[in-house]
Amino acid sequence: MESETGCCSKQHIYLPLISLVIMPVCDICCEEVPSEAEMKTHLFLSHMENVMACPFCSLSGVSYDEMSFHINTAHIDKDSQDTKKTVVDSGQKNSNDCTAQRPSSTKTSNVNVKNMETVSQASPQSPSLVNGMAPLITRTCLSQETFTSLESSPPAAATANGAIKLVRTTPTSSNNASRERKDGRRKSKQKRLSSPVNERCFSCPMCSLVCKDCFILQEHVELHLQDQDATEGGGPEAGTSTEASSTSNGRSAVMHYECPMCALSCTSSSSLQEHVELHLENGSASATGYSSEDLTLARKLQEEEEQKWREAETRREAEDFKKLQKQFGLDNSGGYRKQVERTMERAVSRGQMVPAEFHRKKAEMLESLASGMDDGRSKTSGLVEALCRYYQKDASDCAHVWLCAETDHYSSSEGDKGWGCGYRNFQMLLSSLHRMEQYNLLPVSVPSIPRVQALIEEAWGQGADPQGASHFNHRLQGTRAWIGATEIYAVLTSLNVKARIVDFHKPTGPGDTHPRLFEWVKQYFSHSASRGARLPPKVVQTTLPPIYLQHQGHSRSIVGMEQKVNGNLCLLLFDPGCAPREMRRVLTQDTAATMVRRMRKFSGGLKHRQYQVVAVEGLLTPEEKRSRILNSRTLCAEKIP
Repeated sequence: MESETGCCSKQHIYLPLISLVIMPVCDICCEEVPSEAEMKTHLFLSHMENVMACPFCSLSGVSYDEMSFHINTAHIDKDSQDTKKTVVDSGQKNSNDCTAQRPSSTKTSNVNVKNMETVSQASPQSPSLVNGMAPLITRTCLSQETFTSLESSPPAAATANGAIKLVRTTPTSSNNASRERKDGRRKSKQKRLSSPVNERCFSCPMCSLVCKDCFILQEHVELHLQDQDATEGGGPEAGTSTEASSTSNGRSAVMHYECPMCALSCTSSSSLQEHVELHLENGSASATGYSSEDLTLARKLQEEEEQKWREAETRREAEDFKKLQKQFGLDNSGGYRKQVERTMERAVSRGQMVPAEFHRKKAEMLESLASGMDDGRSKTSGLVEALCRYYQKDASDCAHVWLCAETDHYSSSEGDKGWGCGYRNFQMLLSSLHRMEQYNLLPVSVPSIPRVQALIEEAWGQGADPQGASHFNHRLQGTRAWIGATEIYAVLTSLNVKARIVDFHKPTGPGDTHPRLFEWVKQYFSHSASRGARLPPKVVQTTLPPIYLQHQGHSRSIVGMEQKVNGNLCLLLFDPGCAPREMRRVLTQDTAATMVRRMRKFSGGLKHRQYQVVAVEGLLTPEEKRSRILNSRTLCAEKIP
C-alpha cells in the first residue's frame, strides 16, 4: 500500500457489494414511480383519463401511443438527456459497516452503463468521503434498458472483502447497438400507428387500445380488471394514491365504465364484465354487426317461412288424402248407379250410343237395382266343366289337376270398373255355393253390387268386424269403396257360412315368392279329392267352392291347381278384370289353350309381399255365429308362417 503522504496519479475507490433497485420511469413525462402498479395508475390518471399533453411542446389531445411516438421522434434529444440522470442517495448511517479500502494494485474495472452515469466518481478531495469511507448507494433510478445494459456489461472487479469497484467510464460501442435497437422499435411503432384501420374495431373502455376482435377485447378488459383488483388489494397506499390522483385531477371518486358494444355505463368493473359477457354469449347485435331491428326482421321472416311451409305441408297431406279417398272410392263421388249413368252419358256424347238405347239401359239398370239381383250381363257360366274337358284331353305336361266346383265368372262392368273386384269375387263364390245343397239357406240369386254393399252393412249392424265398419264410417252404399278379405269374412259370417282367413304375411321362398301359399292350396284341394281313393285320377273336379285370394290393390278367385310332371305347382285363377268375351274362349276347344295359359300363375308370378285367402268350410250353428261375431271385435287371421 502507498503511504499516507504519498501521491498517486490515479486513485481507485472500492465500494461495498450493493443491490440496485430498478425504478420505472414514465416514457411521457420522465417521472419516477416506485413500482409497476403505481406506474399503471400514473399512466391511467395522468395520461389516459386527462387530456394528454407533450411535456416538451404544445401538442395535446392525442392518444397514449401517438404521444409516445411523438416524443420518441420529435424530442429524442431531450428525452435521452432526461433519462441520463443518476440518482445517488448517500447516507452516513451505515458508514461503520461499509469501509472504503485502498488496494495495492492500480487495476481499474469499468462498468459500462448505456449512455448513463450511474455512480459519480469519488476522489480524495470529495467531501462525502470521510476517513476513507465511501457513501452507501441506496437507490438508483434506471430504466429497463439501462438495467439490461448493466447486466450485459463485463463484471466489475471484486476485492477480498466483497466490494465492487465502480469507475466512471465513457460510452463504448454498446451505446451504438442500444441506439439501433431503439430506432428499430421506433420505426415499428411508427408503422403500427400509421397503418390504416379498415375493419370494424372495438375500443377498450379503460385505455386507448383498439381491437379488431370482440373476444380479444374481452380478454383485454379482463386483464384490466384483474390488475385493478390486484392494485386495490395491494394495500392502502395504492388505493390512496389512486384516489388522490383522481381527486387532484378534478374528477369524482366514483368511476364509470362504458360498454364498448353499447352506450351503457357501469359503476363497477364486475358489472361491466358481466354485461360484456352477456353481449358475447347471446350474440349481441353490436358484436355480430346487425342491429336489433335486423334481428327482429330476420326472426319474423323465418317465422313466416316456417308458417308457409307448415301450410304447404298441410295442403299436400290433404291432397294426398283426397287422392287416397278417390282411389278407394271414399270421396262421395257416387257409387255403382252414378258411374253407370256417367259412362252411358259419355257414350252418347261420343256418338257410341243413341239416346233411345241410353234410356232403355238406364231403365233396365234401375229395375235390376230395385230387385237387388245382378242382371247377369257380365256373367260367364260353364267354365269349370270346359276346363275339366281340356285337361282330360290336352294336359300332357300335368301330373295332377284339381278343380273346384262349378263356378260362374263375373266380370267388372261399366258401373264398377276400377273398384268392384272384391264384390265380383264374392259373386263368384256365391254362384258356387248356390249349386251345393248344404248352402240352400243362402239367397237364391246372386245379389247385385249395391245389394252386396247392403249385406256388408247389415253384417256390421250385427256387430261383426267393428274396426272395419269404423274404417268405412259404417257406410258402403252409394260409394265406390274397395272391400277386402275381412269384409268377405264378415258378410259370410252374417249369412251363417263358416269361413277362415289365412294370412301369408311375408314371402317364404327365394325372390319374394310364396311357396307356402301354393302348398296350402294344394292341401285344400287334394285332401278332399283323395278320400276313399288309393290312386287319385289325373284330373279331379272337387265339390269345394273356390278360394278368395286378396293382395294389395286387387283380388281374384282360385278355381284350381296344376301339378306339373317336374313337381312345380301352378294356380288357376278367375280374374274379374277379364272381359266376358275373353272368358268365353275357354268354352271353345280351339281357343281354350290360350286362355288357360292366361289363367295360370306359377310361384314366380305372385310376388306381392302379402297375400290373404278366405276359404269356406261349411255352415255355422247359431252359437258359433254369436261366438265368431263376438271374436271379430279383434279380428285375427291365421298367419303362415
